[in-house]
Amino acid sequence: MNAFVDQIESMLIDNSVPVAWADGVSTGVGLIVLFVLAWLVNLVAKKTILRLVQVVVKRSRVDWDDVFVQTGVFTRLSHLAPALVFNYFGPGVLGRSERVLEGVNGAVSIYLICIWLGVLFAILNAVQLIAEKRSRQKGVPIKGFVQAIKLVAVVVSLILVLAILLGKSPLYLFSGLGALTAVLMFVFKDAIMGFIAGIQISANNMVRVGDWIEMPSAGTDGDVIDVSLTTVKVQNWDKTISTIPTYDLISKSFRNWRGMSDSGGRRIKRSIEFDITSIEFSNEEQLAAWSKISHVREHLAKKREDIAKDNEKLGDGASVLGNGRRLTNMGTFRAYCVSYLKTHPHIAQDKTLLVRQLQPSEHGLPLEIYVFVNDTNWNFYEGVQADIFDHLLSVAKVFDLKVFQQPSGADVIAGLSSNKSS
Repeated sequence: MNAFVDQIESMLIDNSVPVAWADGVSTGVGLIVLFVLAWLVNLVAKKTILRLVQVVVKRSRVDWDDVFVQTGVFTRLSHLAPALVFNYFGPGVLGRSERVLEGVNGAVSIYLICIWLGVLFAILNAVQLIAEKRSRQKGVPIKGFVQAIKLVAVVVSLILVLAILLGKSPLYLFSGLGALTAVLMFVFKDAIMGFIAGIQISANNMVRVGDWIEMPSAGTDGDVIDVSLTTVKVQNWDKTISTIPTYDLISKSFRNWRGMSDSGGRRIKRSIEFDITSIEFSNEEQLAAWSKISHVREHLAKKREDIAKDNEKLGDGASVLGNGRRLTNMGTFRAYCVSYLKTHPHIAQDKTLLVRQLQPSEHGLPLEIYVFVNDTNWNFYEGVQADIFDHLLSVAKVFDLKVFQQPSGADVIAGLSSNKSS
């Protein structure tokens, strides 16, 4: 290239062109040729070499190179070709002016820094995709680590660019970072805290993409859709998006429902409140009717046999209501609930199955159903829960039990009407 520029300059001087003009024209022509050559090399790199690389990648048996193509690693590498042309042929065209040559070299260096930064970003994106695909634990939040590396790379690149523009050594600028530590800590506070939080979240396996989390302090209840360096995005059940600082996940309390999803069962914990005045000892007529119910037939037979043996010891005193043992409609209904739930096809029998009485209150006696549905799907779970309580609320009447309910307007009107008629 140097010989080509000199040849043009000599030809111009031979044709009586002033030396200064000949030098400028020859340099301009050299720059035009340089730009055209850089464009041609870039075109060849993209149209030929890059396509060849893509063909080879498609035929390869490994899958990581496909991800590299997807994230544009090879495409960004192709941008190095024009810089190499300027770096190799530039001194021959611009070597006569040290300032111009220095400026061009600086511009090329800055361009190379930008290209290498873009290549690094593409490689990190590829590594993130490969790690997420191959990770045994789906949704591991490595995005925060990738973003932290990108942030460091950007800071280093900016220092290198400043060093080129100021004509200083990069070590000189790096040494000045110590005095700016407090400022950098303040500016990048969220990024630093998020990076630390990301390490703890990943190490302790606290949150993954796809987890259902509940965080009352942030008004959040839904699925995690993204875990980044500084924020965690949650799509609530009403389809709104909540953004939570990553650091809040280790500094504040939240509930992760992943354990429920992984267990394969979803808990039902709901009570039916019964009017206490409807709870009573069972008579023979009731016991005879209830014995026809398959869910309590065996229970009643065993209980009546045990009670008869115990009451036999009391003799005639067993006939007094306050003495001896007797079956109640509530106890029989509770046994019915247990048997019904144990034979229910959608109740997990390998998990806790409990029907218990809670503390009586002004609303009556609560009977709590504590079981697990063998499917974690929300729609299916709600359907099973509704079916169970529809059934139990309906069958309670068979055991002469009244479900407690606050008096309604219709109750008040009925009471007033009965008073007027009497």
